[in-house]
Amino acid sequence: MRKVANYLWIEKNGEEYKLIMTPELQDDIGTVGFVEFTKEKSLKKDDSILELEGSKTVLDLTTPIAGEVVAVNEKAADTPELLNSADPDESWVVKLTGVDEAEFNALENA
Repeated sequence: MRKVANYLWIEKNGEEYKLIMTPELQDDIGTVGFVEFTKEKSLKKDDSILELEGSKTVLDLTTPIAGEVVAVNEKAADTPELLNSADPDESWVVKLTGVDEAEFNALENA
């Protein structure tokens, strides 16, 4: 199941929620040259998950849902342009668990 908010796709797989940059966001920011992921392990709605610098803008990306961070895209930390990939397995930002199902269901369908 996939929802969309804050220019992110939120994919639910079991108890895990993967936040992925949408193609629209990728286009708006241009080629990503630098990223810094949150160090927080517990996020509230609208907390920063990623600071990035692209060829067109600098952006503080925020989460549309609260949850516990179980993974950040470490490959993108070393190779930031992976966030420009059309492949969601490369362009994901963070993975969360402990998400309130009602909060997720309230998001717009992708």
